[in-house]
Amino acid sequence: MTARSTSALRKPNAAKSAAKSAVKSRASSKSSSKASSGKAGKVGEKAGKLPEWNLADLYAGIDAPEVARDLQTMDADCLAFETDYKGKLAEHTARDDGGIWLAQAVKRYEAIDDLAGRLASFAGLAHAGDSVDPSISKFYGDVSERLTAASTHLLFFALELNRIDDEVIEKALQTPELGYYRPWLEDLRKDKPYQLEDRVEQLFHEKSQTGYSAWNRLFDQTISSLRFKVAAKELAIEPTLNLLQDRDGAKRKAAADALAKTFKANERTFALITNTLAKDKEISDRWRGFADVADSRHLNNRVEREVVDALVSSVRAAYPKLSHRYYALKAGWFKKKKLPHWDRNAPLPFSATGTIAWPEAKSMVLTAYRGFSTEMADIAERFFTDRWIDAPVRPGKAPGAFSHPTTPSAHPYVLMNYQGKPRDVMTLAHELGHGVHQVLAAKNGPLMAPTPLTLAETASVFGEMLTFRRLLAQTGNAKQRQALLAGKVEDMINTVVRQIAFYSFERAIHTERQSGELTAERIGQIWLGVQNESLGAAIDIRPGYENFWMYIPHFIHSPFYVYAYAFGDCLVNSLYAVYEHAAEGFADRYLAMLAAGGTKHYSELLKPFGLDAKDPKFWDGGLSVISGMIDELETMG
Repeated sequence: MTARSTSALRKPNAAKSAAKSAVKSRASSKSSSKASSGKAGKVGEKAGKLPEWNLADLYAGIDAPEVARDLQTMDADCLAFETDYKGKLAEHTARDDGGIWLAQAVKRYEAIDDLAGRLASFAGLAHAGDSVDPSISKFYGDVSERLTAASTHLLFFALELNRIDDEVIEKALQTPELGYYRPWLEDLRKDKPYQLEDRVEQLFHEKSQTGYSAWNRLFDQTISSLRFKVAAKELAIEPTLNLLQDRDGAKRKAAADALAKTFKANERTFALITNTLAKDKEISDRWRGFADVADSRHLNNRVEREVVDALVSSVRAAYPKLSHRYYALKAGWFKKKKLPHWDRNAPLPFSATGTIAWPEAKSMVLTAYRGFSTEMADIAERFFTDRWIDAPVRPGKAPGAFSHPTTPSAHPYVLMNYQGKPRDVMTLAHELGHGVHQVLAAKNGPLMAPTPLTLAETASVFGEMLTFRRLLAQTGNAKQRQALLAGKVEDMINTVVRQIAFYSFERAIHTERQSGELTAERIGQIWLGVQNESLGAAIDIRPGYENFWMYIPHFIHSPFYVYAYAFGDCLVNSLYAVYEHAAEGFADRYLAMLAAGGTKHYSELLKPFGLDAKDPKFWDGGLSVISGMIDELETMG
């Protein structure tokens, strides 16, 4: 999963630009800077010494003089850009040399975006590493405010560009210098129907710091500061969630009870955050003229609503043959008719025990990558050698995992909370897939490197699949093979079924919010409804689970993001089938697809592989791969 960025330059709509992407629930050097997060503690000691990232590649620390210098440069460059170009775009672009003139303006805009991306990424990563340190929180807030204030001077650019006549823009694009930016300009103009008058756009932009951005920050700080009492220990959320995968059933139940108790005590806060952000989005959508609660996400993803609707319908129709069937099978392995909800991700009775040490996890992923492409493995290896990964579990550290692309003049960073579980290895493979994608796409520059979320998950899920297939091929023991296969099915169900259930939940929340606030109890009722539908009768949902919606960061940081995972998983299933039957050259075509970044529509990128997501049968084909794995598990007994 890719990580959000606070840069507000890539899109004219501040509401969309606040999140380049989102943190998936699956944000330095040892200098005097507090941007280097603290020690890992005792959690996950068996996994070996875990790497911490070196943020000095961006800045030496939160108090580094270069930060203050670059913030001042940002202020000056944004003001100078507005002075030089505001009110002049239409007239100058229509001249004979309009293409060259506009290309120079776009290049200046892109350079500012790169600097903003560096500052925003450093502040965001430092905060993700330790969101409870007051000095880091203040730094994060101050940098976000400075960038928002500076970029206010740039809002005119996209708005004026989109008011230029199509004929004038097309003529200017014939100039090679501007023609290079055609994908970005054409992408930008898709937002034209939803743009507002300049002063309204400015108000939306400036108010974001005290609006949705502030509520996002409150969520991050609150979820990171929560403590869950399990036995005699007070745990943060990440190690508590990890206990739901412990071999000891009593520990799984204790963790679930602790989660339920703490969530219950904080339900009013999380209900307020959810209600406020849903209303904030409804106001923005209404002013911009979006017809459906998810249309702004579809636009941002550059995917048609009917394609997403077809995906959702296909997955929901497949619940009985996927999740319902698998969990019934899993309950049988535990010699039960039903599993309590805290056993949904319990390790299988016949799965291997022990902790996977970090060097072993590294070797597993890099070997799998190298078996597919040397170039892909070489890029991934840099994350280890150059300290682009932060792996330990620490108090105050953001939960989950992500790969943050930062900005093309730098490099991506991966955050994860590694605890030596098989799923952690798959998470490493997933995030490195993102990282490889981000490195390859960086050559397109700040404006065209970012990939729509629907394709952003393709490289990550493909990286997981490569790792899984290699491990499966190397496993001779029948029971361990069964455990690997079952683990992969669980991951795919979590990626496809669970994420579509999340999407259904969000649709219900945002739709009902239009008629008034939802109580925490009502939100819990909606949550239980979609969970019962998606999990099936073999999962016994006990009291306390009604508040488990509270910790999912997607709902807060990037509404309706979640379907991108199902999109990517089904797409990768189809893509991998092409790979297995392909002649030479598949890896080259695949890496070329990743290197395209945001320069091509997803449909164009899939053509070389003979895939068409608009074909109604496309999604059924991807889902049949999961169903086929469950068929195989059923034959194993």
